[in-house]
Amino acid sequence: MNHRSSPRAVLNWSNQAFVKLSRLFITFLIITSLVWGTLPKVVLAQTQTAPAPTRTVQPTPPAESSIQPYLDRVVKQLTQFRLDNGMKFIVLERHQAPVVSFLTYADVGGVDEPDGKTGVAHFLEHLAFKGTTRIGTKDYKAEKPLLERLEQLDNQIRTAKADNKKDEVARLEAEFKQVEAQAAKLVKQNELGQIVEQAGGVGLNANTSTEATRYFYSFPSNKLELWMSLESERFLEPVLSREFYKEKDVILEERRLRVENSPIGQMVEKFSDTAYQVHPYRRPVIGYDQDIRNLTPADVQKFYDAYYVPSNIAIAVVGDVNPNEVKRLAQIYFGRFAAKTKPQSKLPVEPKQTQTREVSLELPSQPWYLEGYHRPAISHPDNAIYEIIGSLLSDGRTSRLYKSLVEKQRLALTAQGYSGFPGDKYPNLMLFYTLTAPGHTVDELATALRQEIDSLKTQPVTDVELQRVKTQARAGLLRSLDSNMGMAQLLLAYEVKTGSWQNLFKQLDQIAAVTPADIQRVAKATFTPENRTIGKLLSKQG
Repeated sequence: MNHRSSPRAVLNWSNQAFVKLSRLFITFLIITSLVWGTLPKVVLAQTQTAPAPTRTVQPTPPAESSIQPYLDRVVKQLTQFRLDNGMKFIVLERHQAPVVSFLTYADVGGVDEPDGKTGVAHFLEHLAFKGTTRIGTKDYKAEKPLLERLEQLDNQIRTAKADNKKDEVARLEAEFKQVEAQAAKLVKQNELGQIVEQAGGVGLNANTSTEATRYFYSFPSNKLELWMSLESERFLEPVLSREFYKEKDVILEERRLRVENSPIGQMVEKFSDTAYQVHPYRRPVIGYDQDIRNLTPADVQKFYDAYYVPSNIAIAVVGDVNPNEVKRLAQIYFGRFAAKTKPQSKLPVEPKQTQTREVSLELPSQPWYLEGYHRPAISHPDNAIYEIIGSLLSDGRTSRLYKSLVEKQRLALTAQGYSGFPGDKYPNLMLFYTLTAPGHTVDELATALRQEIDSLKTQPVTDVELQRVKTQARAGLLRSLDSNMGMAQLLLAYEVKTGSWQNLFKQLDQIAAVTPADIQRVAKATFTPENRTIGKLLSKQG
C-alpha cells in the first residue's frame, strides 16, 4: 500500500520556487485534506497504485447542442439488472478496445460510522486487499487460530493497561509479537494484486469517502469471469483480521502525515468541526487518532456485516462485454451472496446556521484563509447553479478569484474553491481557500475574497463569461466520460446518490439552462454572513 508520498517542507524558498511548490501543494491539499474522496472530482484514501486504465475517447457534442443524442447512445448501449439478492448491476457496452473496467460501489462511508468508531469504513477498505480464506494465505486452517489469539491478546493487553499492571502488559505484548510473527509466515503478501497483474489487469485500487467506498480495476475483456470470481470471493469470504494490527499502524502513520504533521490538515479538520454541528460530515474520513487506536477486528467485522450486503452494493461493468454474459456470470458468482436488509441511515439533520462561525489556528505555516457556506445536496434543483458559481469563482486561471487575488492584486499564491465539501450526497459546503502571498495577511485575503463573492449578488454575470464557464463545465464533465472507469464512476455515483444514472446527463442540460438571474438568486440566498464559516491558519512566530 502506498499512502506515504507527500511534498516535503522546505525552508527559505526563493519566491519562484515557492510559487511552483505552492501549486503542487494545493493539489496535495485537495486530495489529502479537503475532500478525502469525492468522486468523480477527487479520489482519496487510495489503497494501491497502478497504471491508469486504457482511455477510450468518445466524441464530445458541441457546447450549444442538447445532450440528448449522447444520452440516446448510452441508453442503447446500457443494460441494468438486479439479482434476486438485491445487488444491482449497470453494464455499458463500449467495444472500441478489448478492455473492461469494473467498479464495485458500496453505499457506505464515513458518515455511516458509529460514534467512537470513526475511520472504520476506511480501515475496512484497506483490509479488503488482504485476501480471503483462499487468497492471501498459505494455510488458513493454521492461520485462523493465530488471528483469533492475536485478538484475545489485544483485548487482554488493553485490560492490563487500564489496570496499570505493567508486568502483565510486558508479558502479553511479548506473546503478541511472537504470535503475530507466526501468523505473518502464513501470509501470501499482495496475492490478489499479483493475480490481477499476471492476468493483465491494471488500476487495482480503492477509495473511501464520506459517503461511499469504491473498489476498481480493469482487465482485458477475455478475463470477465476471472474478475467475477475474484471480486465475488473478495466480499463473500474476506479475512478482515489478517495483518489487522500492522495495517492499523499504516493508517495511524497516514493520519500523522495528513493531519498531525500538516498545518493545513489540522486546519481543515477544525474547520469541518466548526462548520457542522451535528451532521457526521464534521468528522474526518480517516478517523480520529484515538478511535483508530481502539478499533478491533470485531468492530470492522460488525461494520462489514451491516453494510456490505447485496442490496447496498452496486457494480458497474463498462467496456468490451456482452451484457447477457455479464448477467449469466453475475448470477453464478454474486448470486451466492445471501439477501439481507439494506441498512437504513438515520443521520442527524444539520440545523440552519444563524450566525458567522470562526476558527483560528496558529501553527508554523504560511497563512491560509478558508471560507465556507452551506448549500443543498446534489439532488437539489439548484445543484447546477452551484456548480456554475463554483466554476465562475475558482475554475482555473480564467476564474475570478485567480485573476483578481493572484494575478491582479497579488495577495494570494493560490485562490480556489470547491462545491460539495466534504461530500454531496447530503447538504454540504461551498468552500473557498486561499494561500497568502508573502507580505500579505489573511484579513486582506478575506476582504478581497468577499468582494468577488458579493459581486455575484449585485452584478449580473455577462453572457460571454457565463457561456465560457458553461462550456468549461460541460467539457470537463464529458471528459470524465472518455474513459471506461470515468464512465463507471459517474454512472454509479448518480445512480446511488440521485436515484438514476440518467440524472448525470440531465445535469448537463441543467448547466446549459442556468441564467444570470439564477446565479444572483442563489448567491443572495447563500453568501450571507449568518451562513458563513471562517477558518484562519496563522503563521506561528518562533
